[in-house]
Amino acid sequence: MRWLRRLLGGRRVQLDPERQQALLRDVQHRYGAHAQTRFTEQVETLTATLNSDDGLVVAARVVGQVADEAHLDLQAQAQEILRRTGRRLLVHRRNYRPLWREAGPALRWPLFALPSGFHPYAQVAAAVAVVGSRAHRLDRVTDPNPLLTRVFEVLDLTTAGWEYGRVRVDTDAATLASHLITSAGQVLAAVDDPPRLPPPVRELMRRNNTFDVYDPAGPRVVGGINLGARMRENFLV
Repeated sequence: MRWLRRLLGGRRVQLDPERQQALLRDVQHRYGAHAQTRFTEQVETLTATLNSDDGLVVAARVVGQVADEAHLDLQAQAQEILRRTGRRLLVHRRNYRPLWREAGPALRWPLFALPSGFHPYAQVAAAVAVVGSRAHRLDRVTDPNPLLTRVFEVLDLTTAGWEYGRVRVDTDAATLASHLITSAGQVLAAVDDPPRLPPPVRELMRRNNTFDVYDPAGPRVVGGINLGARMRENFLV
């Protein structure tokens, strides 16, 4: 693996774990729904703050933690549904769409209530953008393939939430999806042996549906996003 050869070889970068912890604390506590600035401004500030190799490590940790927390949340929801109703639901990280198709009305979208407090439209969107913009540096600081899997997992959760989880597609939601798709494409282009695209991505790429995108502050439609087209543009290279 190229990333491992670089970590073990002379081209290994100098990372600062203490700085990473400080950055992570700042990202976790200063930003999110409680902040007094719009999500777009938070994303812009955060992407600049994390524009370093240490920042890239932090961004990768945020993405991985969000995916792990969302998975645990959905498992807990499935267990609670089983306890209350006897209905057994299968929670598969590689493809959440069957779960959401079967039980969407009974599920809570996990990305709005993560234990870490990371908000999908603030810290998560910024972390994903950093992972993509610095994809050429990933193999110097981590194994990019598990990270790419987590980016796809968050993308799956996002799009399933739109279709089956009653998540409103406003400009902040569309920005998150755009960052996820663009960044996944950038990481795919940067890795030596990219993995096969996961089932939910392949399913959406066969479609050509456009979602209306709403103003976050009101009912007005301000645009549209075609997930299938965006994915084909970024993944079929």
